[in-house]
Amino acid sequence: IEDHQFSFEGPLGKYDQMQLQRGLKVYTEVCAACHGLRYVPLRTLSDPGGPGYTEDEVRAYAAENFSVYDPELEDDRDAKPSDHFPTVTGDGMGPDLSLMAKARAGFHGPYGTGINQLVKGIGGAEYIRAYLLGFTGEEAEVAGQFLYENTAFSTGWVQMPPQLEDDLIEYDDGTPATAEQMADDVSAFLMWAAEPKMMARKQVGAVAVLLLVLLSSLLYLTNKKLWYPIKHGGKQARL
Repeated sequence: IEDHQFSFEGPLGKYDQMQLQRGLKVYTEVCAACHGLRYVPLRTLSDPGGPGYTEDEVRAYAAENFSVYDPELEDDRDAKPSDHFPTVTGDGMGPDLSLMAKARAGFHGPYGTGINQLVKGIGGAEYIRAYLLGFTGEEAEVAGQFLYENTAFSTGWVQMPPQLEDDLIEYDDGTPATAEQMADDVSAFLMWAAEPKMMARKQVGAVAVLLLVLLSSLLYLTNKKLWYPIKHGGKQARL
């Protein structure tokens, strides 16, 4: 797993709205069949700092792509913005991806300490990107199951087959849909899904730092003013 520059990294970084929209498209067309986002409300797609869709666009997206079971109707209905992304369960289905980027940022390497995120800048988005691009094309059959070689893991083999290939989807904004581009976009989207308030936290953090600098300056000047007569008087007394 290697470091990769994402727009949201660093104290001044922020999510790229167009990248989040492309990442949502990759998730919807490639990942959603096997991986859910059950902790992400559909309405957050229109929140500030996110993909930036309008409420009408979110409503249309939800109804077009997902259905949920309604206990009152005792039947499935089209999803609404008030619903969450559906949970995907069943044999052969993968883990929920709602918090994957945040979880991997905290627990991967070395030895599960998460130090790489601080020292090398490698976080959850880098892990997801490395995983999606780490397939070598080698396959092996073990105990009746097919495994696929992936360089993102020390063991080298995973059960999920490679998912991305060039021109697998078509982006609405005309961006070439290379495997690397799709991996970048869906990694950024999953980072937003796990940390939708990251930008707000950074803004609060910047204000807090400025207040601490101001407070430290005032304390220093106050301390200097209070102790100057005593120190000055002491020097005069010794003379």
